[in-house]
Amino acid sequence: MNRYKDKIAITTGDFNGIGAEITIKALNSLNLPKDEIVLITNQKILDFYGKLNCPYEIINTDFKGEIEPSKITKESGEFSFKSLEKACEIKPKAIVTAPVSKEAMHLAGYNFNGQTEVLEKFLAHDSQKAEMLFIANDFKVLLLTRHIALKDVPKYITEDLIINKVLTVKNFLKKDNPKFALCALNPHAGENGIMGDEEKNTIIPACEKLRSKGIDIINPLPADTLFINGGKNYLNGLPQDYDCYFAMYHDQGLIPIKTIAPKETVNMTIGLDIVRTSPCHGTAFDIAGKNKADFESMISAIKAAQQYA
Repeated sequence: MNRYKDKIAITTGDFNGIGAEITIKALNSLNLPKDEIVLITNQKILDFYGKLNCPYEIINTDFKGEIEPSKITKESGEFSFKSLEKACEIKPKAIVTAPVSKEAMHLAGYNFNGQTEVLEKFLAHDSQKAEMLFIANDFKVLLLTRHIALKDVPKYITEDLIINKVLTVKNFLKKDNPKFALCALNPHAGENGIMGDEEKNTIIPACEKLRSKGIDIINPLPADTLFINGGKNYLNGLPQDYDCYFAMYHDQGLIPIKTIAPKETVNMTIGLDIVRTSPCHGTAFDIAGKNKADFESMISAIKAAQQYA
């Protein structure tokens, strides 16, 4: 029997960043029951950055070296990776991850583009793919491509990729007839091939195939206009026009949602058996160890894990 199947596992990320600080602050603010949370970290790290009000269970991840706030080190990268690996091993109800440094993990020999890819390595089965969904209440944006160079994005955008990712979101939402919006890749949605032919040759055909499967999805629209109503609706507390927006590349999707809702936006991994959430910011090495970190996004991540697990 898995004793962690009803718990949310929280990793504290890079021990030289703000991960432990925001975890402690968020948990102290939420005051969640002891039996709901398991922390995957190290007691020395928690003691360095603060004090928990509740004696949550701690699964210790060993680490070498010293805690040096703001430093990018091989040891902190090793700790980050091993903590995430352990979170996957215990098979909790959900995983919440504090930020890690990709550079530090690379120094430790773990050449992943982010925690999403690590989760896919340890949790995926039967051709499952981890997807990166950003949510702020009912404002949802899925990235069709993630941490890749902008010049490489067109090579990754295929009909199959669009179709598979849209279907993954539909299955995740568990909602009858969700409405989806797709961002164009090129300015002005390509202007029928004048500014790029990806819309005409790849993206619109994918939409047509999705509609033939009964999916309510619009043809690609320029992102600079598509997100206007989404932002207005969010700020005015109104329902979104679409259940999810699909962005072609990283910044296209993240700039609007993080600008509109910087503290509420949560990075969510879907498509696997276990949902993972994370605050939408990084390690903030510039303020690490100074007790200045804002923990609102970490609170949002924990609440999202409770809601979607």
